[in-house]
Amino acid sequence: MRRNCFLPMARYLYLICYCLLPFAARAQFSDSVHHMINISSSGTFNRTADGLTYLLNNGVKYSIRKQRFVMNSTTSWIYGNTPGRLTNNDFTTALDFNLYKTFPHFYYWGLVNFTSSFSLKINEQMQAGLGAAYRLIDRQKMMLSISDGLLYERSNIIQEDQSELGYYTFRNSLRIQYRFQYKELLTFNSAGFYQPSLNYGGDFIIMANASLGIKIWKWLSFTTTFTYNNVSRTQRENILFTYGLVAERFF
Repeated sequence: MRRNCFLPMARYLYLICYCLLPFAARAQFSDSVHHMINISSSGTFNRTADGLTYLLNNGVKYSIRKQRFVMNSTTSWIYGNTPGRLTNNDFTTALDFNLYKTFPHFYYWGLVNFTSSFSLKINEQMQAGLGAAYRLIDRQKMMLSISDGLLYERSNIIQEDQSELGYYTFRNSLRIQYRFQYKELLTFNSAGFYQPSLNYGGDFIIMANASLGIKIWKWLSFTTTFTYNNVSRTQRENILFTYGLVAERFF
């Protein structure tokens, strides 16, 4: 029984390794390398006499980088269960871009995002918006940026009394992002978002995440990830801590 619980993940990690092995030599963007695919699989498991408790966090990211343009497409799925109770079934997919056309360290950004979250009581949430950002630190191994912009959101949520509510709103989106890399061994990424509604008082979204990756091979890293989400409309929040593997292919 225990073996069967871990067999699907083992097969999935083997598939990652098999697909990315021919491209292990390339490990960063360059003048001739403009594409990157990142596949991550992480989670936590705990088996007791009462049963198996687990949380799985799987994601795929694809990036295109040119001289003045960067586009990212990301999809993640978090699934968690305790004996007799579903805790997470959260799906997010997003497409964003950065456009560098004016001053040094300054760029424009755009975003389209879809979220469905069991843990946060969100049936559907669509966001789209534009904004601007400035990099306070802009080095190859270290980056600190602050950005702000306007989002349009259309949502369908489950309220505290279990009734559904559909609404739309405009939000201000403030983000602080930090990245640090030590040689080729260690990478730290973090980002924090604060998105208050411009239409309704007391309506806000807070998101924060941080990840630490330690390279164990040219294209394979061990990573730990911390994520926090707070949605005031549903009065729900979650805290996730997972660890696992990330594989990257540059081409």
